[in-house]
Amino acid sequence: MNNKTRPYQGVYPTLGENVYIDESSVILGDITLGDDVSIWPLVAARGDVNHMTIGARSNVQDGCVLHVTRKSTGTPDGYPLSIGEDVTVGHKCVLHGCTLKNRILVGMGAVVMDNVTVNDDIIIGAGSLVPPHKELEAGYLYVGHPVKKIRELKAEELLFLKESAANYVRLKDEYLAQ
Repeated sequence: MNNKTRPYQGVYPTLGENVYIDESSVILGDITLGDDVSIWPLVAARGDVNHMTIGARSNVQDGCVLHVTRKSTGTPDGYPLSIGEDVTVGHKCVLHGCTLKNRILVGMGAVVMDNVTVNDDIIIGAGSLVPPHKELEAGYLYVGHPVKKIRELKAEELLFLKESAANYVRLKDEYLAQ
């Protein structure tokens, strides 16, 4: 491994093909990154007390904190962190022990807490809070503190979700080519 990826109790992160991790980020422990994932400056991802996965073509932008919830008597499996494919996680987001499925945009500064499920094709507005144990219905825009379902996504917004992820794949390829 290298100084960006570190083991925890002998468990090293697993990286797919063509992954980009900025030098200032730390990816620690039981974390699996899919193909074409990009991790931007100052991201802290700790897979220490549970596991974490980030799916293909997803990107985690500057200053994000990703963590998991420990297994306990009340939650025997704890809450791992799972990010699906083609997900864009905006600057300074906090994701903790939640599940994000596919084609999602998490706006800058949003917080998604334990045991939340964010289904496919969703936009979470900047600065929003998704409190514990919520499930967000696919195909909608959610905003607020706590979030509220505002409206169905428009056709162009649905297309943008994959376009956003593709833009970051292209950008990470430019960084890898340097």
